[in-house]
Amino acid sequence: MKAVRYHAYGGSDVLTYEEAERPVPGAGQVLVRVAGTSFNGVDAGIRAGALREVFPVDFPHVPGIDVAGTVAEVGAGVDGWQAGDAVVAFLPMTADGAAAEYVVAPAEALAAAPRTVDLADAAALPAVGLTAWQSLFELAGLTAGQSVLVNGAGGAVGGYAVQLAHAAGATVTATARPRHADRLRGYGADRVIGHLDLTADPVAAEGAPYDVVLNLVATTPEETAALAGLVTGGGVLVSTTTPPPERSGIRTARAFVQSRAGELAELVARVDAGTLRIHVAARRPLSDLAAVHDEAAAGRLPGKTVLAP
Repeated sequence: MKAVRYHAYGGSDVLTYEEAERPVPGAGQVLVRVAGTSFNGVDAGIRAGALREVFPVDFPHVPGIDVAGTVAEVGAGVDGWQAGDAVVAFLPMTADGAAAEYVVAPAEALAAAPRTVDLADAAALPAVGLTAWQSLFELAGLTAGQSVLVNGAGGAVGGYAVQLAHAAGATVTATARPRHADRLRGYGADRVIGHLDLTADPVAAEGAPYDVVLNLVATTPEETAALAGLVTGGGVLVSTTTPPPERSGIRTARAFVQSRAGELAELVARVDAGTLRIHVAARRPLSDLAAVHDEAAAGRLPGKTVLAP
């Protein structure tokens, strides 16, 4: 089969589109014929070796933690899945991923794929959708009637966070570049702020203070502390990037996404019900993966990018 692999940590030039042996599913595993995978920022961190202490990989390594595809084979002890089933999954961080024609996935990670979108595009859902869900509902405990600020809402996680918070009955303020404003308003954002000056003292933001602040931007410790200042007493600051500071009177949490098939199935159900939209900014052939890594590093990636074998 064809796959993108790297044989050592390094820059994007270590990513090689090459022949690789087709994997075989073991007990409790499923072989998936890949329709699509997607680029996530963590892929670049793992490839560069910056995360080797947290997510060590064996070489050669196939990246790609998101997968959408069809079941090709099932391993011993797998019930509930059969060849031909359309599935999505958030794969283990350190196992070989979906930047290939085939990938082995734990059966327990699989959810049925959405029926209302192209199967390859469904690869834009798992990791970022789960990050938004877990940040808002498990860490922040968001409920109807609360106010939430999504800082960095123009990205993939932010788009899902805005939709999920709106559906939960929250008042949503989003920070994003102007080109994302119309899309975010269509997702249910009550207001879109083009720029939030976190260097000001104190920080002023329309709609503040908020019950929940979700930070999706790589902020300095000082900027993260400024975001904490936008949280009302008893509220919550959740950050997927910089660790939030401890602050008297509010809760803070750092988000680390977990692969949970039940939650992924709930997201899929919302997609099929038309209440959660999958946004794909670009579709590329898998052989372009090194270029996608380069564009992401240069800040030129247009948004969530799906790659198909």
